[in-house]
Amino acid sequence: MVIKIGSGVLGDNDGWLSEQTLRRIVDDVCALKARGLEVILVSSGAVMAGRKELGLHGGKLTIPQKQAAAAVGQVKLMKYYEEHFSRNGLKTAQILLTHKDIADDYERVLNVRNTVTALLEMGAVPIINENDTVSDEELKFGDNDTLAAKTASALGMHLLLILSDVDGLYESDPRLNPKATIISDVTNWQKVVGYAGESSSGKGAGGMKAKVNAAKIALDGGVPTWIVSGKREGAVVDALTKGKGGTVFYPSGVERLSAKLHWIMHVLVPKGAIRVDDGAKKALQLDGKSLLPSGIKSIEGDFSAGDGVFINDAVGQTLYKGITNYSSTDLVKIIGKKSSEIEVILGFSRSDEVVHRDNLVTMSDSSIKIGWTNVGDVK
Repeated sequence: MVIKIGSGVLGDNDGWLSEQTLRRIVDDVCALKARGLEVILVSSGAVMAGRKELGLHGGKLTIPQKQAAAAVGQVKLMKYYEEHFSRNGLKTAQILLTHKDIADDYERVLNVRNTVTALLEMGAVPIINENDTVSDEELKFGDNDTLAAKTASALGMHLLLILSDVDGLYESDPRLNPKATIISDVTNWQKVVGYAGESSSGKGAGGMKAKVNAAKIALDGGVPTWIVSGKREGAVVDALTKGKGGTVFYPSGVERLSAKLHWIMHVLVPKGAIRVDDGAKKALQLDGKSLLPSGIKSIEGDFSAGDGVFINDAVGQTLYKGITNYSSTDLVKIIGKKSSEIEVILGFSRSDEVVHRDNLVTMSDSSIKIGWTNVGDVK
């Protein structure tokens, strides 16, 4: 399983990293390991730990200040983890990721997967965090809930356990409404997403909304997601040994995406878009065909072969996300042409298909906001 630990859980009342809480969670993880479960941690807390070390009290930090705090705090955070896991005879390993590490090349995803698998086989506990020291707003996953969900799906985990500073998903914010009731089981993500709100603790980047959105990413990969309290002693063990507490999201009625298609949908960053005619739209949606150059109307953006692209219909509605076999420069030359003409026009042919069916994933889910509206057509 992947267990995600957020800043809202690890922080004390003064906003500093609580070693006592971290130690308690480590002891819970060790208890699970003793039962034969394989555990990967995705842990926040580096910036919070670094703030204290650098004396950055209160107030909003600039991005360079956050990166500096993360650089100092990551050392402190891992020192705590190493000390407390070693008390239980377990080794730890640190893995720092940016979005780019897994967004541009599926081979890199496999490299991460192989490393984590090897660590688990050796009995170590992998601890993953976003590399805040070098990442900027363009590279950031946005929150470690998303990072944990993508990790759980990419690695084929059986469960994503998200530790929260509240007991689970409520019908309204329990901090504002003491009578709010918890939602124990979710089989339809769409029906409950509206209940989730932004972070109200001020300690992290997520909040319940980020956790529920992360659950959707994990569910698309066939991974159940369980949100439980990381503040309550015994909550983790109670959930996993007694089935008590929190909110469980079940993958129900949705076909599990393959690891590659899940990566294309949730991780791959498109560099442009391809607009197709009605004939190509029908071939893609109704006949399950690949995208051929004959059905292309126009190209948007500047991209290379192997990059991610959106596939839009004639009016600009996004239909698919996929991996292109040809660059935007080459596609401009073969728009509307037959596949048999590709080699004559370009002097080479990588494939008869511009985007192969195996590298296409539908984007019909209304919860995913997509588009390519700021780039003009390249005729």
